[in-house]
Amino acid sequence: MQSQCPWTPCKMITPLSFKPSTLSTFPFSKQLLLHKKSISSTRRGIVSYPSLMASSPSVSTTQKDAFSTQNDSTRNTQQPLQVAKRLEKFKTTIFTQMSSLAIKYGAINLGQGFPNFDGPEFVKEAAIQAIKDGKNQYARGYGVPDFNSAIAERFKKDTGLVVDPDKEITVTSGCTEAIAATMLGLINPGDEVILFAPFYDSYEATLSMAGAKIKGITLRPPAFSVPIDELKSAITKNTRAILINTPHNPTGKMFTREELSTIASLCIENDVLVFTDEVYDKLAFETDHISMASLPGMYERTVTLNSLGKTFSLTGWKIGWAIAPPHLTWGVRQAHSFLTFATSTPMQWAAAVALRAPESYYVELKRDYMAKKEILVEGLKAVGFKVFPSSGTYFVVVDHTPFGLENDIAFCEYLIKEVGVVAIPTSVFYLNPEDGKNLVRFTFCKDEETLKAAVERMKEKLKRK
Repeated sequence: MQSQCPWTPCKMITPLSFKPSTLSTFPFSKQLLLHKKSISSTRRGIVSYPSLMASSPSVSTTQKDAFSTQNDSTRNTQQPLQVAKRLEKFKTTIFTQMSSLAIKYGAINLGQGFPNFDGPEFVKEAAIQAIKDGKNQYARGYGVPDFNSAIAERFKKDTGLVVDPDKEITVTSGCTEAIAATMLGLINPGDEVILFAPFYDSYEATLSMAGAKIKGITLRPPAFSVPIDELKSAITKNTRAILINTPHNPTGKMFTREELSTIASLCIENDVLVFTDEVYDKLAFETDHISMASLPGMYERTVTLNSLGKTFSLTGWKIGWAIAPPHLTWGVRQAHSFLTFATSTPMQWAAAVALRAPESYYVELKRDYMAKKEILVEGLKAVGFKVFPSSGTYFVVVDHTPFGLENDIAFCEYLIKEVGVVAIPTSVFYLNPEDGKNLVRFTFCKDEETLKAAVERMKEKLKRK
């Protein structure tokens, strides 16, 4: 029998002031949009159904028909959404929502950070060959040996650190899983973890799953510098870890050596761990990327998180890894074992080929992205945005207030519906959404024609007020 959807589109809570009627033509999976409030009502109204049939040794045809009608009616009754308390405050990700709206309105998607061009042929061919060679069964839980070795080789080139590929590297299903495994494997309920806001939304969600107490330190424009005194005040005897993302999503900030050194000193002094997300390490435009693990005394207390997707434009492969000393790797692997156990085998073989690419690949990658960045940044300035510096990643943050909209959510709604361009409201990246209400994020990981077309739409239809 065909299953019945328990949620009726017209009853959905819809963000951005969209009328329910605009959603009715969406596939159901795209109707689970951003909820601005906690769905705490999910704890109420749970209906249980006794097995009436089981209590009746003999049931007439008429009775069966009556039961059938009753059961059909019951199945059609709208049921409350159910979710564990630790995830009640979270919503369908802003990236899913904005990409769905881009499709609906035919908007150019400069929101979600995935390229609209493909990865290099030599890496794709390596994946095809691995599949043909029969490398299609479960991989070793913590990674295909050749890929672990390639990660260690790359890490040595980048940081000068020598790591054991079998004892200190764990391959995961994307960096998002590496983040989750690190949080779940090394954080205990009640541990304090410090985040720098704005932050990638996965951080808060996975820390909540781990039962952590989250403390936010806000980085403010224009430079998004680390407020060192505020950080010092936030560290207590209960602080377990500081989570750093450099180059930084969404701002494009590169943590300076001075900032990293100060954070390192505080961590050593207070016996605090560092989890460092470095997925954009090859997209550092104005200064060299510095890995926290490379600073004196820090490797022993650092988990370095990275992935293949951003550097090789293969975000859909979901290949990531965590590098840490054995005593921290143990916790990461314990969680990883029960999250995914292993990651795609043929893609790992291909990823090993990718990481052994010549240095010329990375030089060309940076040159290409700098050209894309210039198109977008200069275009946004010409449109009338206040554009903040972006030293790394493929994102740029702007102040939208010259255009007179109430906040970032309202602006992004207007931009999609009236202009035909997608950006990401940054308020979802803050513990206090008010801190991000004036800012939106654009991405330039698109081909140059797409970037130019988006700029032209904004020049034509977006007017300052």
